[in-house]
Amino acid sequence: MSERAFFTLDDSGAYLSTRYARSAWSDSMVNGPAVVVAAARSLEHEFGAEEFQPARLTVDLFAPVRNEPLVVQTEEIRSGNRIRVADARLIQGGKAVARATFVQLRRGEQPPGTVWRSGRELAAPADADPGETGPGTNVFFGSGQPGPSWDRDMGVHQNDQRKRFWIHPLDVVEGEPASPFQRAVIVSESTSLMTHWGDEGIGFINADLTVALARLPRSGDIGIEADEHVSADGVAVGTASLFDRDGIFGTGTVVAVSNAGRQIDFTRRRADGNDRPGSDEATRV
Repeated sequence: MSERAFFTLDDSGAYLSTRYARSAWSDSMVNGPAVVVAAARSLEHEFGAEEFQPARLTVDLFAPVRNEPLVVQTEEIRSGNRIRVADARLIQGGKAVARATFVQLRRGEQPPGTVWRSGRELAAPADADPGETGPGTNVFFGSGQPGPSWDRDMGVHQNDQRKRFWIHPLDVVEGEPASPFQRAVIVSESTSLMTHWGDEGIGFINADLTVALARLPRSGDIGIEADEHVSADGVAVGTASLFDRDGIFGTGTVVAVSNAGRQIDFTRRRADGNDRPGSDEATRV
């Protein structure tokens, strides 16, 4: 069983961060993917229903999450025939550091008729081995248009072009394989990285994440590609598309605030020898 996971659990069920949960902003903090997927796992374990699609998870990230025990408290808001809603509060030191809302919709038949679609096609990197299923593997970064350009080296894509990322995400808890929903949430948190990373690094830190899913990912490895970056006066909005080996299955949206005083330059991190293996680096921002 792989030990590439963000957390272990203590006897009370609190999340204890591993080295994979360390943030690129500070080694004393937990990274965004780890925080949002702790909420996702707890909500899915408590309220997930087989006949319902996990359709939306929104996580508000309003306080630093530190490398200390993280408690997730959940509450069911509504358990209806077609829609189910639950909330979570993430607690450290007796104080809330994040909150989440989880929406599930009952699956059913498609309505009749044809609806406009963009026709946009996204595909896995040609070198991504479909037989490689280990958490933290098949890591590729890409940038540019029109055609996809992929490389295992993150730093070579520090430019002003459209960004994309492909990975088999880490597990959430050691000894417990991540579910498809959890893997989608982990990758969706890279919406901020994909949409706010420019030619001098990344200087925005996201204050939330909303991931919306029409279906669950079907492959173990998953991709994300930037759709849009909008910013003014140090406030940004980023949107991205999530895709697997069968195509697009959902979207990610974030709002972010300037953190220019602590801009992360990925080319400098590589040159200084401070970068970590691709799977670590990809999950730390």
